[in-house]
Amino acid sequence: MPGRIINRYGTITISDPVIAAIASTAAMESYGIVGLARHDLREGLTELLKQENLGKGVKVVTEGNQITIYVNIVVEYDVRIGIVSQNIIESVKFRVERATGLHVKEVVVLVQDIRIDKE
Repeated sequence: MPGRIINRYGTITISDPVIAAIASTAAMESYGIVGLARHDLREGLTELLKQENLGKGVKVVTEGNQITIYVNIVVEYDVRIGIVSQNIIESVKFRVERATGLHVKEVVVLVQDIRIDKE
């Protein structure tokens, strides 16, 4: 269900894929994140998403003018997962609220995998 803002001039509808794009961009700019992931529950596999498919790593649930956002991430090895997750929560919440004017009720970060840099 898309987000809606109703004012005296009319209605503004913001689709879930637009909200997901804003959220994925905000998450990708966070320190310690390798990328967004899509988790295949049937296979038990995690796929690291390419730049053009980042929205598939974010699920948006809209109820009225409140949004819950689920972000599936892959983090770097040897980072503090709690701190990285908290930074993503704050960044996604701020950027989505600022861009859309809708209230973000909750951001849920799901850590799908840890990647080790092989340098």
